Amino acid sequence: MEKRWVLTSNCNDDTVKKLAEQLNIDQSLSQILVQRNVCDFDQAKYFFRPELDHLHNPFLMKDMDLAIERIEKALTTHEKILIYGDYDVDGTTSVALAFSFFSQLTENIEYYIPDRYLEGYGISTAGIDYASNNGFSLIIALDCGIKSIDKIEYANSLGIDFIICDHHLPGDELPKAVAVLDPKRSDCEYPFKELAGCGIGFKLAQAYAQKHHLPKETYLQYLDLVMVSIAADIVPVVGENRILAYYGLRKLNTNPCEGLRALMEVSGKTENYTITDVVFTLGPRINAAGRIDHAKHAVAMLLCQADGNSSEQSELINLKNTERKTYDQDITREALALIGDSEVLINRKTTVVFNENWHKGVIGIVASRLTEKYYRPTIVLTKSNGHVAGSCRSVVGFDLYEALSGCADLLDQYGGHKFAAGLTMQEQNVLAFADKFEQIVSDSITEELLTPMIKIDAEIDLAQIDGKFHRVLAQMGPFGPENMAPIFVTHGVYLDRAAMAVGANHLKINIKQQNSPIFECIAFGLAEFQNLLQPKVPFSVCYTIEENVWRDKKRLQLNIKGIKIKEQG
Repeated sequence: MEKRWVLTSNCNDDTVKKLAEQLNIDQSLSQILVQRNVCDFDQAKYFFRPELDHLHNPFLMKDMDLAIERIEKALTTHEKILIYGDYDVDGTTSVALAFSFFSQLTENIEYYIPDRYLEGYGISTAGIDYASNNGFSLIIALDCGIKSIDKIEYANSLGIDFIICDHHLPGDELPKAVAVLDPKRSDCEYPFKELAGCGIGFKLAQAYAQKHHLPKETYLQYLDLVMVSIAADIVPVVGENRILAYYGLRKLNTNPCEGLRALMEVSGKTENYTITDVVFTLGPRINAAGRIDHAKHAVAMLLCQADGNSSEQSELINLKNTERKTYDQDITREALALIGDSEVLINRKTTVVFNENWHKGVIGIVASRLTEKYYRPTIVLTKSNGHVAGSCRSVVGFDLYEALSGCADLLDQYGGHKFAAGLTMQEQNVLAFADKFEQIVSDSITEELLTPMIKIDAEIDLAQIDGKFHRVLAQMGPFGPENMAPIFVTHGVYLDRAAMAVGANHLKINIKQQNSPIFECIAFGLAEFQNLLQPKVPFSVCYTIEENVWRDKKRLQLNIKGIKIKEQG
């Protein structure tokens, strides 16, 4: 599917020029900084040189003082504390961090992860009953709980207190917990609103250590866990998250916790990790435990000590990920066949597919793959616990949650946000729901939104790219949402030699401009251009700039995101 190329609108030329002079950098790089609200020397210094001292005081977070007081009471009176978290990467890293930190202070502590299939998302009645039956009087919930009004009331009736550490948007009413830590609370003045759940757990540990004058290393040692949660939970890599990610990546690449070290080993990549590497290498493996079996295995791995069974635990997680891949590939193939064999489904502006035998743990991944293929709002449904469960994905710019709200009469429940959501319904409503969802989307979505977009940061010539250009570019990382690796466009480039297809559907080309060096390029998924690109015929490319390391030799490489041949406009 051909993609739209959209060049980011220009910013104030005087600001760009002045910043380029102050920093002694290429004006195209200065332009990108200004587009990312880095507009003067001091802001650039803060941006390029993240410091742990730039982290906010955790006691700026509403209820943090109450949370620490309640934990102090529990530690003083030897109460049993239960660390409770969700079954995804953010939840399991949160639990591993909080359990590890407070285990330094008490032995009266355990952790609990709900079963994805038996208990579902968030605080469960079964989890509270477990706490009650085993003498726990304080539950610290991470990455969940902000909307668990009735569950917290139930816990209170049993004499169990809750501290909630969540980062999701609260509803109109807050649960009646001892403390509710969530920067998205309307009455919370904490300066940074986009922490992951594990980030909230980190702030809790930081607050306790700060109040009790513990060495900073008692909580900074968990920065790699925080970074993994930031990467996997797709939160903005700006502000405080960028500082945490920067130092978390440094720790992962130099001295990771034993569980992550073993997981890196079994994944086959042991060094030079970026946020993207974490997203595609470590994240899916940690997630696979909860998707295929039980997320407690992921926590057990993350808690491994140097003299423990980290290799065994990481092998188990890797095995679950291999199993997850098989389900993922099989279901994706079946779903694509369902769509391809149906003229009705092919021509719709939505994708809704249902098979009662599909594995519930991977339908979200399949929904993402189908969205990549057809680029339209997508819902994958399967049978689970007597009802139909669905995972939903949207396209950039279209509010999926609002469309689902229009179908609420056919749903038992639904939740999520603009770009991703989950739902349940009765099986007899599936066909009616698919038709109504299609109608609502068709009435509101534009053809432009149904065309994937490449957002381009700057137009440059190849001659601008040199070692200094790349060094400055690299310091803009770590890259992630709201601070993505810049995409450049260059017009009027020529092949240096014939294009070569590699792998399943990829392309290797060497390109140049007049007065420029020759650049090696890799173009994933663009092998269709092999015979379309001809010598002496100019074309345009958009790309990111990478450093390719091969046998200890480093060279710059362009990662091509799109190609347009001049005659095609």
